[in-house]
Amino acid sequence: MLESIVQRGRTATQRNRALSMLGINHSLDKARIGFDESERANRQALRELRRTEQRPVVKAVLGGTKQRTIFSAGNTQKLPGTVVRTEGSAATNDVAVNEAYDYMGNTYDFYWEIFNRDSIDDAGMGLDGTVHYGKDYDNAFWDGKRMIYGDGDGEQFERFTKSVDVIGHELTHGVTQNEAGLIYWKQAGAVNEHISDVFGSLVKQYVNRQTADQADWLIGAGLFTPNVHGVAIRSMKAPGTAYDDPVLGKDPQPAHMKHYVNTLSDSGGVHINSGIPNKAFYLASVNIGGNAWEKAGLIWYQTLTEQLPVPGLSDLIKRTTQFIPFAQATVLVAQYLYGGNSLEAQAVHAGWSEVGIFV
Repeated sequence: MLESIVQRGRTATQRNRALSMLGINHSLDKARIGFDESERANRQALRELRRTEQRPVVKAVLGGTKQRTIFSAGNTQKLPGTVVRTEGSAATNDVAVNEAYDYMGNTYDFYWEIFNRDSIDDAGMGLDGTVHYGKDYDNAFWDGKRMIYGDGDGEQFERFTKSVDVIGHELTHGVTQNEAGLIYWKQAGAVNEHISDVFGSLVKQYVNRQTADQADWLIGAGLFTPNVHGVAIRSMKAPGTAYDDPVLGKDPQPAHMKHYVNTLSDSGGVHINSGIPNKAFYLASVNIGGNAWEKAGLIWYQTLTEQLPVPGLSDLIKRTTQFIPFAQATVLVAQYLYGGNSLEAQAVHAGWSEVGIFV
């Protein structure tokens, strides 16, 4: 989107602002890759311990206590900023502060209640978030330590604390960072983005108590101003249809491997080609039915975290995992959890096949 604004922005201010944000995002991508590499040994040791223990998926005795701290950068880029709300304190008069606090809490509750995961690192990590980052900043992101939210430019984008699924998406980058540690490049990066879209959408469905059939499967609905011709930044149900705007351009996401986009921009198309596995997850979820977080979500979570002793899983989930190995891993987990000929395993297999990923 930012590249489109640089090329098609209506004003010089709009174009320059997008160009500046591209530079910030490029630095962030490099930081993500570097952080992954530095933590690789710790993650591998933890995952090996889990496989050795073969720990069951049961409710833990301890945990379940949120520790949120919200900061304000005051429209600067100085982090973390000034503390404006802490865990248990009353709501403020700042809607962005309250949204960040509430939606980070919703994401924590989702992971705890559904997957028995105690925060981002599964060890009770405090959740820090900084609002009012930069001036007219069109993004929200996880920087490896905290959530950071821009206010939007008011022309194309509203404030980035508005959507619970966006906050769930970004915090899930922290979960992936602490688990598979997928690199942020090409197909592995697209799987990384896909995982964040999956759990961001599931957080929203969990909060709204929606079944797979009831959900809109949109990521970032409500972020666009009325000036934009679009409904969201991505659609998992129908990749490529979320927006078609004179400034932002047309949603570039493919929904099938025959339309896979080879590019060096966007870290090799991580936000573009993630549409393909997104569609596969959507198809699997609706074919299974019910609440998507209960079965399809569980399959994807167990694939990411490798908590179950699924034969062959550790050979498939690596930092550089591509679409086919990831798809194979989800099928193995589905078969382990529900049986080889189960509805669940067949739905997962069919979802991947329908987007041109054959396992």
